[in-house]
Amino acid sequence: GTGDVSRPMLPIKITNPETADSLISYGLIDTGADECAMPAALAPVLGHNLTEGFIKNIMTGNGVTQAYRHTTRIEILDYSDASTVLYTIDDTLVDYMPNLQPILLGANNFLSRFVLTVNYPDGTFSIREPSSLP
Repeated sequence: GTGDVSRPMLPIKITNPETADSLISYGLIDTGADECAMPAALAPVLGHNLTEGFIKNIMTGNGVTQAYRHTTRIEILDYSDASTVLYTIDDTLVDYMPNLQPILLGANNFLSRFVLTVNYPDGTFSIREPSSLP
């Protein structure tokens, strides 16, 4: 709405490669997040047993919290046609975190693969593979 802050969000499909359970949602590009992170509530939807994931402690803006790492596939979807996959990140470890609301697309296992351009005055952004640059 008017006065809202623009946020770089991508339509994505998240899949558990072991069960093929998946869902379509939006992920927030977060240059301040080291890794991709998903709300813990998504783990059972995707067929992951949350607490059987590799446990690690993460420093967040609210202090230290536990995360559970699970192998996840992330596909970037076309805005105009969600059935079209533009890019796939196969079988990467993702942190599933209690009390997390948005899906975060972080630096090490997501953004490190792309060139990110943000135009805040226009409220637009783009990501491209480095090989697609002129």
